Amino acid sequence: MSSDPWGRVDETGTVYVRTADGEKVVGSWQAGSPDEALAYFERKYEGLVVEIGLLEKRVQTTDLSAKDAQIAIDHLREQVEAHHAVGDLDALRARLDKLVGSVDARREERKVQRAKQSDEARHSKEALVVEAEELAQSDQWRAAGERLRALVDTWKGLPRLDRKSDDELWHRFSHARSAFSKRRKAHFAQLDAQREDARKTKERLVSEAEALSGSSDWGPTAARYRDLMAEWKAAGRAQREHEDDLWNRFRGAQDVFFAARGSVFAERDAEQSENLKLKEELAEEAEKLLPITDLKAARAAFRSINERWEAIGHVPRDARPRVEGRMHAVDRALQDAEENEWRRTNPEARARAEGLTGQLQAAVDKLRAQIEQARTAGNSSKAEKLERELEGRQALLDQALKGLQEFGG
Repeated sequence: MSSDPWGRVDETGTVYVRTADGEKVVGSWQAGSPDEALAYFERKYEGLVVEIGLLEKRVQTTDLSAKDAQIAIDHLREQVEAHHAVGDLDALRARLDKLVGSVDARREERKVQRAKQSDEARHSKEALVVEAEELAQSDQWRAAGERLRALVDTWKGLPRLDRKSDDELWHRFSHARSAFSKRRKAHFAQLDAQREDARKTKERLVSEAEALSGSSDWGPTAARYRDLMAEWKAAGRAQREHEDDLWNRFRGAQDVFFAARGSVFAERDAEQSENLKLKEELAEEAEKLLPITDLKAARAAFRSINERWEAIGHVPRDARPRVEGRMHAVDRALQDAEENEWRRTNPEARARAEGLTGQLQAAVDKLRAQIEQARTAGNSSKAEKLERELEGRQALLDQALKGLQEFGG
């Protein structure tokens, strides 16, 4: 018979293992010596030790699920309980029990972790839903659309919640996206309609602009082009594929008209510049008539100058007031001279002037005599009053005498 601390072989070849509950039959060994039998079943024990060690390491260092770990523990426990090995089986049971505790702790830890992840995922999805619902009201179509697509990608990367919660949040999220898409589609449909209206309006404006391009009615046509441009701006933009072509046609028609007008105006400006030079020479010739010494000769000379002036034609608008003002000044001087001559040679006016002068002179003489009498009588108050009256009459007399001198008298 052979034995070791954890097992023995009796004389019949039966192998036993010692446990806390007493000896347990391991098996029967008839092929060799008892020592060989013990060595064989001790190797069985070492194999269990290795497997348990590996499982402990997997539980500690890998993401082995609690379910798979428990299956592995149960499998090893069945082998230990089968007593087909010689060694400290109670120690193996204790290690397996401890491993069960580790797996349970890890299961609870993962449960807490999953609950935390689920809570975080819920908050994240709720935040995505709120943002999506806000974006659903946005008019920033490109930016909001891109952001909603990014939110979908973020959603897909989050863990699922319980079915009811996940479905409710997804329904809100999906509804927000659909609402935004519906609003965007309606907006662009309306925009397309507006652009089509703009295209039709601009087609009409282009047709009119092209019809006007050959006009030589410069003023009204230029004014109409300004009105067409205002209508063009008010019409809004047409579709991109039409807008540039319509604008090029519209602008091209205007360019044809304004180029023709510019050419005509350039010729006219050159002609008017030459006219201005001629009229400035006539104005200078007219100004040499001043001061007027011979009214009849001056009037005849001015009439000749004016006839040549009228025959010349238009001058540039900005120069017209200046050059015409010079001629008007000479004309006014002639008119003033004619009026003075008429007054000087008018017998009736001379008689009236002489009569008025005589009346004023008599009144002045009378006042002087009255003043002298008042002073002689010692009435200084009356004398002062009469002197003030004399000052007024004397001023009128001086003015009348000056007018009478204009008649040469």
